[in-house]
Parts: sequence; structure tokens; C-alpha cells
Amino acid sequence: MSWTAFDTWIVLIGALCAVSCALPGCFLILRRMSMMGDAISHAVLPGLAIAFLISNSRSSWIMFVGAAVVGVLTAVFTQWINRLGRVEKGAAMGVVFTTLFAIGLILIRRASALDHVDIDPACVLHGAIELAPWDTIKVLGYEVPRTFIVLLLTCLLNLAVITIFFKEFRLSSFDPQLADTLGFPSPLLHYLLMILVAVTTVACFEAVGSVIVIAMLIVPGATALLITHRLSLVLIIAATFGILAAFLGHIGAIIVPPVLGFERSNSAGMMATASGLLFLIVWVAHPKHGLIRQFIVSRSTQNNPSTNRDTLIG
Repeated sequence: MSWTAFDTWIVLIGALCAVSCALPGCFLILRRMSMMGDAISHAVLPGLAIAFLISNSRSSWIMFVGAAVVGVLTAVFTQWINRLGRVEKGAAMGVVFTTLFAIGLILIRRASALDHVDIDPACVLHGAIELAPWDTIKVLGYEVPRTFIVLLLTCLLNLAVITIFFKEFRLSSFDPQLADTLGFPSPLLHYLLMILVAVTTVACFEAVGSVIVIAMLIVPGATALLITHRLSLVLIIAATFGILAAFLGHIGAIIVPPVLGFERSNSAGMMATASGLLFLIVWVAHPKHGLIRQFIVSRSTQNNPSTNRDTLIG
């Protein structure tokens, strides 16, 4: 295996994407809104198409703004349908994101028929992280991948907002009514979190695609919650697992395909796969709550019915 500077950039971009997603993703899990990231990642498609059709430009910033606006609207529409229509939250997400995603596909197909735009559906699904190092800009005299700068700014934004409003986010996630009583408006905090998720999703969209974003948003946080329930540690551990998944995923994309007889594999997909495998390892091998520990306790209890279960667990 030969490692080049391009491999380093791919891992760095994947790691920034994972950390950027993991930070707000932990709060989505706590709020039981895990699928909101998936909803937004699919719903940004009409934003991309409309931004292009209006501006007739493929400028990254124009597309970014269009997708971010639609991402925020996805959260707003979901909230409205949930509250005003008295539709269950998961169903409201499904209604909004499937409708917007379908509209986006129609707009893209229409634009393609008119030779206005050439968006590869495969890139929409799983991104093109392998090509990201080729699209560079000059920073302090050095050629740096544009996607790296975008994701670095996104990661710093998420870190700053969550650090500043950590107490408010924590309280509104566990007890929105108490947060309102204490003067922390939970609806505003909810929409602030949705804005972070929308911006993060759009920033990661080009690198990892719409399907993989949900893995980056949810799996590292879910893995961290298997280890601890202290929120500050959950955020740190989730970010660590995201970085580890990016590294192992790219290594896997290089090593695994030749072993299985494939020509190549997608690094973003392998990063998501690595994240899932890390979750599986923690779920099975956790010393207190893992499946192996539960099996041992169960067998001990069956063999010694009079033994106090609490004592065994302790």
C-alpha cells in the first residue's frame, strides 16, 4: 500500500466531516430526532437545483446558500406539520423530506433535459471525496483543498456554538419545559440546532453525499452513548470515533477491494462502514453493558438462581 499526500487530505476531509456531523448529531439523538439529518440531507436537493436555475451558475457559495435555505425550511416544515397537523414527528419528517427530495429529482431531470446542468446522481448519493484534494485554493501561499477549508470553518462554527450554548442545549434536550421556565426558549434553541444541522449537512454534501451524512451524524454519537451518559464526554468520544472511522474507512477502501477481488471502493462509504463496525465492537464488547457481559451475567444467573443479580453486575 502506497500512501500519498492525497490520501492524507482525504482522511483529513473525512475526519472534519465526521466531527462536524458528530457534534450536533449527539443532540439530535438526545432529542429523539436522529432521522432529521437524513431528512435534511435528502431535502437539500431542490435547493441545489433552484439555486442553479435562478443564478445560472455552479458557484459553490450560491449552491451552498440555496441548499442551506431549503435545509432550514425542512426543519421548519417538519415542526409545523408535527405541531399544527398533529402528525407524529417521524411521519412529519417522512412527508417533508420525501416530497422535497422528489421535487429536487424532478428539477434536476428537467434541467438535464434542457442541457442546463449535469449533476451525477451517484455523486449526490455518496459524494466524491476522492476528488476533493484536486479542487484547491491558495491559503497563505499553500494549495489547500477547498472542501477542507469549508469543513474546517463548519467544524469551528459548530464547536463555537455548542460551547457557548452548551448548558442551554443540554437543558432543552432533556427538559424543554424546564428550559422555558428558566428563560431558555426551547423553540429558538431547536431552530438554532436545526440551522447547525442544515449548514453541516450542506457542507458535507459534496464530500460524502446525502446517504452517508446520516451515518456521520448519528453513529459516532450513538457509539459514545454506549460508553457514557456524561454529555461533555459523549461529544468528545463521538468526535474521536468519527476521526477514527475516517482513518480506518480510507485504509479499508485501499486494502479491502483487492482482497475481495473488487477494482476499487468508495472511501466515504467505507468510512460509514467503519463507523458502523466501531459501534458494533463497542456494543458487543463494552465491559458493563456489552452483549458479552450480558451473556456472562445471564449464564451466571441461570447457574446460580439464588445469586443476587445486582451483586453480579456490580
